[in-house]
Amino acid sequence: MHQLIDSHCHWDHPRLQNLQPRLWQSCLTQGVGQLVVPATHQASFSRQISLCEQHPCWHLALGLHPYYSDRHTQQHLEDLADAIDRHAPVAVGEIGLDFALDTELEGFSITRQERWFVAQVNLAQQAKLPLIVHSRMANDRLGQLLRQLKFDQGGIVHGFSGSLQQAEKFTQLGFKIGFGGTLTYDRAQAMRRLAQSLPLTDIVLETDAPDMPMAGQEKGEPNRPDMLPKVLAVLAGLRMEPLSEIAFQTVANTLNVLRLK
Repeated sequence: MHQLIDSHCHWDHPRLQNLQPRLWQSCLTQGVGQLVVPATHQASFSRQISLCEQHPCWHLALGLHPYYSDRHTQQHLEDLADAIDRHAPVAVGEIGLDFALDTELEGFSITRQERWFVAQVNLAQQAKLPLIVHSRMANDRLGQLLRQLKFDQGGIVHGFSGSLQQAEKFTQLGFKIGFGGTLTYDRAQAMRRLAQSLPLTDIVLETDAPDMPMAGQEKGEPNRPDMLPKVLAVLAGLRMEPLSEIAFQTVANTLNVLRLK
């Protein structure tokens, strides 16, 4: 079977690094041969850069996540631009919009989130890099902004939750749709129908480890990239297509959209 790529894994997170080196060996044993490691805030850049420099199969992505939009500064944006120039990440991310934050946490502003998102999309366009996009309750607005900005480098909408029509608006802009652990839950019927309906050429696999645990995990147990084959197996079962075909195509999709070898 073609080695899988976890298209979204917070590999630098202490909960995963505390499991090394056994976890990486387990990934290889389970057929997970590459990881995309997105950033969330400026303070993590140096740690992630150093980590991804240690292995050619750990791919760096740099960005400022909307969850920290109340803490990002203009200097952080300048540091991001400098790091993109110096360290050649495979994507700008994890960036995006999270409209749920404005009801869950005080001090969050949609206007502020959109300002950081637009600035980073412009950086990606200038650098000719794809995006790794976080979207929660914001699919329509994100699509609208990407069209207004005439962004044409594509990318991945990670952990997608939305309708087929919303997904298609992203794929028309050159984006792939990321499916992860949520797909392993029987109750995720809307997401499962979407995974059945989308063309296989529009789908990539992810874990979002150590977050977004999979069905069957004990409470508090971190999600792990070596669990990615569970997502693959569920997707193959839903689509009633050969496991090897799903594996080959989702890997090819990730390679193509992120321009990896």
